[in-house]
Amino acid sequence: MSEETFKYKTSPIAEMQGGIVLARFEKPERRVEEYQTESQLEENMINNLVSQGYERLDITTMADLYENLRVQIEKLNDVENVGIIEVNVSCPNVKDGAMSFGVSTKSVEQVTKAIKKVSKKPVYIKLSPNVTDIVAMAKAVEAGGADGLTMINTLVGIVLDRKTGKPIIANVTGGLSGPAVKPVAIRMVYQVAQAVNIPIIGMGGVMDEWDVIDFISAGASAVAVGTANFIDPFVCPKIIDNLETALDELGVNHILDLKGRAFRY
Repeated sequence: MSEETFKYKTSPIAEMQGGIVLARFEKPERRVEEYQTESQLEENMINNLVSQGYERLDITTMADLYENLRVQIEKLNDVENVGIIEVNVSCPNVKDGAMSFGVSTKSVEQVTKAIKKVSKKPVYIKLSPNVTDIVAMAKAVEAGGADGLTMINTLVGIVLDRKTGKPIIANVTGGLSGPAVKPVAIRMVYQVAQAVNIPIIGMGGVMDEWDVIDFISAGASAVAVGTANFIDPFVCPKIIDNLETALDELGVNHILDLKGRAFRY
C-alpha cells in the first residue's frame, strides 16, 4: 500500500508522476498532539543555537534583563548595517508582580532608559495592544528617551482543537495577527500620534497600498508589513509599485502629505 493510499484511506483510481486520482477524498484529521507547539519550536531553535556555540541565558529578573540588553546592544553598536534597534517589550518574558514588563508604564520606561544609556543607534520600542491605556504606555516610552515607536504587536488569542476542545498552543494563548487586527492598530496609532512627539512605525494587518495609506493617515510616519509576506513573499514591492497610482488618485505628491489627516483639520 502506497503512502498516499494509507494517508487518504481510499484506493487510487490512477497514479501518475504528478500525483494520484482518488475515488473519494477524505481530509486527513489532525489531532492536537500532531501540532508542533510554539514552545517546542522555541526549544528546538534554542538547542540549535546552543549547538552552534551560543550561550543560553535564563532571564528571570529585571536585573538579568538589563544585563542581557546591555551585552546585546553593545554588540549591535558596532554592526554597520544595523540602522535602528527595535526592542520588543510586548512579550511577558520577565514578570513584575503579576504583570509582564511590557504592560507596566514604570517598567517600560525603566527598560527604555536602560537601553538608551548603552545604544549608539536610534531606539524604537514596540508596544503591546494588550494594555488598558496605550497612550500612557507610549508616553512612558517617550519619557524614557526612545527615538520612536513601533505599534502594534499581536493581540492575545486562543485557538482550540475542534476534536478535543483543548488549546492548540502550548502556552494556551498566542498572538493574533493579520487583517483582523488592523482596526485596532489604526485606532491605537490614531490615539498615540496625537499624544507624543516621536515618530511611529505603524503595523498590524497591512495587506495592500490602501492599508499603508490608512496608517499614514492615522499619524504613522512609516509602515511595516508582516503577516502578508507569508501569503505573498513579493507583497512589499507590489505595495510600493501600487502606491504611486493610489497617491495619484488622491492627488498628492508624497505619501507623508497624508500624515495625520484623520485628525488634522
